[in-house]
Amino acid sequence: MVDASVVVKWIFPGRTGEGDSDAALAVLRAIREGAVAVVQPPHWLAEVAAVATRLEPIVAGEAVPLLYAMEFPVAGESEVYRLACELGATLGQHVFDTLYHAVALTRTAATLITADERYFRKARHVGAVELLTGATKGA
Repeated sequence: MVDASVVVKWIFPGRTGEGDSDAALAVLRAIREGAVAVVQPPHWLAEVAAVATRLEPIVAGEAVPLLYAMEFPVAGESEVYRLACELGATLGQHVFDTLYHAVALTRTAATLITADERYFRKARHVGAVELLTGATKGA
C-alpha cells in the first residue's frame, strides 16, 4: 500500500515542499517492474485527486486518469473498514489515513509505505507501516 502522501510525490516530483520525491519515484518504478504489488483502499484515488487539485488543478486533471489506468486492486472488505475505525479511534487519526494501514494489516506480508511522518510516529507500534525514506533502501 502507498498512501496519498507518496502518490502525490509521483505527480509533483519537483514541487517545492515535496521532499523525498526520488524515494517515491523508486517505489513507483518497483511497482511498474512488478517487484512490489499494490492493493489500495477504495478511497485512494479520490484522496489523491483532492490533494492534487488543491495543489495544481490542471496537473491533477492530467494525472488522475493516468493513476486510474494503473488499475490498482482495491480492498474494501468490511474487516478493512472495521479495523480502520479502530485504528482511527486508537491513534487519533482520520479514517482516510487509517484505511491504508488497515489494508496492510489485513494482508499477509503487506506494508503501508507513507511519507506522513506524523502518522508514522503514531502508528509504527501497530506494525505493517514504513516511512518512505526507509522503504526505498531496498527498492
